[in-house]
Order: sequence, then C-alpha cells, then structure tokens
Amino acid sequence: MVASENDGIKTPAGQDAKAGGIGDAVRDVAPALASLNNCRITVVVPSHGFLDKLEAARLLDVYHFPFAGSREGVVLFEVPGKKPSRKVRHLVLHHARFEARDPETNQLKIYCDDPPERPFATDATKYACFCAAVAEGLKRKVFGDVNRVHLHDWHAAFVLILRSFDESFGPLRELRTVYTIHNLALQGIRPLRGDPSSLETWYPHIAVKATDKLLDPEYRNCLNPMAAGVRLADAVHVVSPAYKLEILAPSIPRRSDPDASYCGGEGLEEDLQAADHEGRLFGILNGCDYDDRKLPPRDLPAYRQLLQLLDHTVSRGASEAAVRYLALKRIHLLQASARRSKVLLTCVTRIVNQKLRLMRADAGQGKPALEQILEGLPTDGVLILLGMGDRDLERFLFDLSNRFHNFVFINGFDSDCAAGLFANGDLFLMPSSFEPCGISQMLAMRDGQPCVVHNTGGLKDTVQDGRTGFAFNGERLEAQAKNFVHAVLRAINILSEDTASFQAIRETAFEKRFLWGDTVRQYVQYLYRSE
Repeated sequence: MVASENDGIKTPAGQDAKAGGIGDAVRDVAPALASLNNCRITVVVPSHGFLDKLEAARLLDVYHFPFAGSREGVVLFEVPGKKPSRKVRHLVLHHARFEARDPETNQLKIYCDDPPERPFATDATKYACFCAAVAEGLKRKVFGDVNRVHLHDWHAAFVLILRSFDESFGPLRELRTVYTIHNLALQGIRPLRGDPSSLETWYPHIAVKATDKLLDPEYRNCLNPMAAGVRLADAVHVVSPAYKLEILAPSIPRRSDPDASYCGGEGLEEDLQAADHEGRLFGILNGCDYDDRKLPPRDLPAYRQLLQLLDHTVSRGASEAAVRYLALKRIHLLQASARRSKVLLTCVTRIVNQKLRLMRADAGQGKPALEQILEGLPTDGVLILLGMGDRDLERFLFDLSNRFHNFVFINGFDSDCAAGLFANGDLFLMPSSFEPCGISQMLAMRDGQPCVVHNTGGLKDTVQDGRTGFAFNGERLEAQAKNFVHAVLRAINILSEDTASFQAIRETAFEKRFLWGDTVRQYVQYLYRSE
C-alpha cells in the first residue's frame, strides 16, 4: 500500500502519522487483510520529516531515483506499528522534499495550504517526488516481493503515471494496481509546464508526450493526478456503494442552476462512467473496529468525567487564547450544574466546507442552520463540537459560541476527547454535503449514539432513518439546511418525549456492525482478483 498517511504507525503523543480518513483506513485495513490466508501487507508513506526520527526506526536501505532531471537519494526505514504483526510492515521513505512546515507555527505537516493562485503546489511536488522513490523501490524490490500495489488518493497516483509512461518502470506493469479514492473533491491539479511545480519539472521526459490520460477534463493545459489514477489503474475503488452511484453523475451547482446542490463526479464523471463500463469501478464500504464493549452509561458520573477531560485538554491546548477562554467558560458553566444535560448533542469533525457547509447555510429567516438548532435546544441542552481546520469556518463557530451559552466549541483535536464525546453524547451531528464513507458515524453508533446525517454516500449506507438514526435529504442547499434543522429537532423531541422509542434506536445503532472482515474479503475478490 502506498499512501500519504498511516495511523497504524506507533508514534509519540502529538506526532500522529495521519491528518484525516486516509490514515484511519490504512491503519485498519492492513491488519484486516493480514488476518486472511496468504496476505502479507507492506505500507509505505513519506517521513514527513519526523517518522524517520522515531526512536525505534530501523534503517533498511539507501538508494537513488530519478526526479526533476537529477538523481536523488532516499533512505528507507522500518518503523513499529501500533498493533505489531509479522504479516504487516510499516515502511517510511525519507528525503528532504518530504518535509513541509506550517509557515506560522513552524510545525511539520502532512499537507500544506498553498495560496489560491498556486493550489496544491507544495504537496504536488512532495508527492510526485515520493512516488518516484516508491516506483524505483518497487523496481528494485526493496519493499520485498510485491504482486499487488494499492494506491490511496491523488498523492499516490504518480506511481501509475510513471508505470504507464516511463519505460524504465516497465516491470511495474506486471503488477496489478488498485486506486482508492478517499476524497474526489481534492484532485491535485497542476500545470503541465511553465511552473516549478509542474509535470515538466518533475518528469520532463513524460511531459513531452503527455496524452489525454493525464490531462484535466476542463483545464487542458493541466495535469490531473486524480483523473490519471482513475484512467490508468486496473481497479478503481471508492469507499461505499452509494457513493459509487453518486459520482457517476455530474456535480451541481452549475451555471444553469446555481441554487441546486449535489456532489457527484466533480468533473470526472465521464472517466468514472468509463471505468464502471469497463468493470473497473467498485464501491466497497469501509469497516470499523469493534470489541466486546457494553453500551456506555449516559449518567452523571460519566458526564462529569467527560467535562473534566475536556477542561484539562482545552487548558493545555494550542488554540487562540480567546477561543480557549470561551470554551473553558462554557465547560465551567456545565461543571457548575448538579445535573447532566438532558440533551447532549456532539460533533467531532474536520472543520472544512464538506463537513460544515450545511451548518452554515441559510435555513430560512436569514439564520444559519446551526443557529436555529441552538435556538431549538431545550433549556438544559448543549452542543459540544470538537474540531479544527478552515479558519473562516472556525471563526463562524467561535462567533456562534460567543452568542450561545449552550454551544461549546473546542478548537483542536484530541483522540481521548473524541472517544469521550462518542461515548457520552445523546445525538451525533454529521450533515456532510457529501461523504465517501465516513467513520465518525460508525464510531458514534458503536457507542450507542444515534446520528443525524445527510442521506448521502457512506452515511446513506450506514444510517437508517428511524431505525439506527435520523437522516434528511433536499435538492437545494436551503432545503438541505432546513431539513437538517427539522431532523435534529425531531430527534430531540423523540429523545425528550418518547424515551422508549429513542432507547430502541440507540440499542439498534449500538448493535449494528460494519466489519473489516467483510470489507477485505471483497477487496480480495473484486480489487485484487486473488484466487
């Protein structure tokens, strides 16, 4: 497996080898595959400037590869996994180009935010270089005897470009390739030439013979790595059956109907339709890890323990002082109460447009949906939202929290806090505009917390309205926002007025299982085509 993230690597606190869902999926799918007969898994990621420095990192090899007109040296390390297994290896490649720092905090980052006029410039160069090192490693067999190559998202698609258009990597064409799409909205588009971050700079011998297989459907002078992955892989995989169907249609809005809202193929629907027609496109739902846990109690001791954890985490957090102060003020207000909030809404999310667009959208009367939900909460109801991301959206959440005492916005991420919110909340909010699969809804359901979800993608495949949670639809943005508000208020009403029905929904959600074992058996049958 080749990916940008791998949360399966054992790292010190504060140095996660993940930034989102790719890392979660790679972490879980590797051991699940290894549990099958005759499956041995090697996961390769960049060092990001810190994974090569892990105390237990073991040097395996040093070799050279061609990139940007020169021969570059790369160092290969093996690092320990969180769940040690003789059938799963975690490898890290280190090169100076794989390091990227936040210009404000100077912290090492997995992904960079470039200015709007140069989108993906830093990351595209980083991952084009990484993939060149991976391709050379596959050719030299430094990763062992590989017979399947599984590539995750646009960051790994450059391996397919080199495999198809660089004759020196001809031996890689004997390997079956699988390309998994985690986020179709991010495609890594860069110019073909005339820029330091371009195909001509990275692979000049390929740029001179660029074909339609590499070009963006709209911007014909640009390389689209995501499109190349779809066109060149032996199998293309998306992470839920419903999402597979959705991406075969064009995304909306269009100029002809700007108020409509539908997240489809993001400009690649014709390529995806072709892959589907050729029998190369598959929708397989991600799984979730389960143990023998019992339904967590929603009682006062557990609630107080959660608030204490949130208090401690926010106190030592790195968010802005004003944001941290307001969050602590809201938490202390809850701690001062002698009772548990009767309605505890929770949300754990990346703060990006995909996840928060409907919360911010006008749901009527000139008010955002989230504001109407906060107004509709009962007197002792509260919403606790944990997340970080886009600064403009973070400001929107902070401003609302400043106005509503029943909204606690914790700007950051902490895995223990997330687990506490999953285990203690009454109702989890996940109104994603689109959702290839989603993991948070599965984690909430695993702890018996019903979810309110937009009936799309993986959310549609995992949450049944009125049975394991609450779902809403809508063709236009305002309708979706209004229906989101109505779904939340309907769920709160059932929780408050019909406790038996809500408890039945809670228990059914808790009993639902999305097993990685089922997922990886489909991988072997459809993606890897292994007998």
